[in-house]
This record gives sequence, structure tokens and C-alpha cells, in this order.
Amino acid sequence: MTLSLHTIHPTKGSTKNKKQIGRGGKRGSYSGKGMKGQKSRSGVSGLKRLGMRQLIEQTHKVRGFKSRNAKPDILNLDILNEKFKDNDKISPKILKEKGLVDKIERGVKILGNGEIKVKLQIEDCTVSKTAKEKIEKVGGTIKEEKKVKEVKEEKTEPKQEDKK
Repeated sequence: MTLSLHTIHPTKGSTKNKKQIGRGGKRGSYSGKGMKGQKSRSGVSGLKRLGMRQLIEQTHKVRGFKSRNAKPDILNLDILNEKFKDNDKISPKILKEKGLVDKIERGVKILGNGEIKVKLQIEDCTVSKTAKEKIEKVGGTIKEEKKVKEVKEEKTEPKQEDKK
């Protein structure tokens, strides 16, 4: 028999059952917790006794909030103005090919910083309110991708009318 992790078993008598505290029973009225004091009460964390308090106090606390949801890649109008000509189509795939966007899986959002002088046809990109106004003012068009949740239709039985 080879010695490996799944074959190792503790020998008899090497393990000791932990004393259950605070459950009443055969340990008298204080159930193994002693009389008064912080340790005898419920809801007291063991962090003080374990020396964790100092460790927690010394660690750096990061302020703010970081969302788990992935944010779309962002582009401004002035970049589009430089890189594209009149009546060019813009989609996430084209933006990735030109190297303006890293990942298109998260989506692409166009913001309204800068001026635009070129008519563009934008497809499958989310566009901010100010960017939309500026693009439409120049004569460009926007087709936004609509993400609609599919709703399963429930089968309903026809209602029986009350017969009098």
C-alpha cells in the first residue's frame, strides 16, 4: 500500500473531540462559559483573541466601489472625426479593425466630447445624448442595438364564464 493523501487516516486516540460550549445540557447553568464577562456572552467575535484585530487595522482600506459588470469601451466624437470620412459606416467590428477599441464583447459607447463635421452611419453602438444630438445635427444616422430580454409566454387556460 502506497502512502498518499487519500490513504492517510488519523490513528485512534490522536484526535480529541472539541468541547461544545453554550449548548446547556450537562455543564451546569453556565454551560461551560464561566460566569460573567465578554467571553460568556453570545455574539462576541473571536477576532480579539486570535490577534486578528491588529491585522485588520493595519491593512489598507480601498475606498469607493468597483462594479462587477463590465463597462463598454468608450470613444469620443473628435476621434471619429479624425479617423473616418463622409458616409462611412461605423460598427464595433470596424472600430476594432482600425484599433480604436480593444474588446467589442462588452460593447462600444460613443460620447459627445469634441466636434464632428463628418456624416456617419453608426450601427450597434450605444450613443450618449449629446453625441446623438451632434451626429444628427450634421446629418448622420444612428441604429442602436436593442437588447431585449426574451419573455417566455405562459400558457393560460381560457376563463370560464359564470353561468347563471
